[in-house]
Amino acid sequence: MPILETRTQAWPDEAACQQSAALLAARPALRRAFVELHGTLGAGKTTFARHLLQALGVTGRIKSPTYAVMEAYPLEGFTAWHFDFYRFNDPQEFEDAGFRDVFASQGLKLAEWPEKAEGLLPEPDLRMELVPLDGDERRVTFTACTPLGQELLP
Repeated sequence: MPILETRTQAWPDEAACQQSAALLAARPALRRAFVELHGTLGAGKTTFARHLLQALGVTGRIKSPTYAVMEAYPLEGFTAWHFDFYRFNDPQEFEDAGFRDVFASQGLKLAEWPEKAEGLLPEPDLRMELVPLDGDERRVTFTACTPLGQELLP
């Protein structure tokens, strides 16, 4: 995967996570991007995804797609898809569920645990690595893998 540019942020608390999500949501390029969210269990991937989806205008409950693998959110002018491949075991699932078609379509794709679907996913525009530190503090590395990803860097 090519790396065009990398930036790192320190999030001292969840409010910083929410602010970063809101800033990313304000970038028009996000509406057609594929963003990978990497990190250990409890790193804050789902929390960030929820804040991002809320900042984009999703109202109501935002469920973790851990069991369903994918949740779709129709928004004004585009659809946001939130994937969680944590329980993903069989590459045939990817084909059977029509995920290849979803990734080929327009809209935002957020993927937690993308390494579980390695070789099946397209190249991400932006890769985020969330690393838990003390308490609620996180170190977040944003890696742009495409020119679109560079537009999304904080």
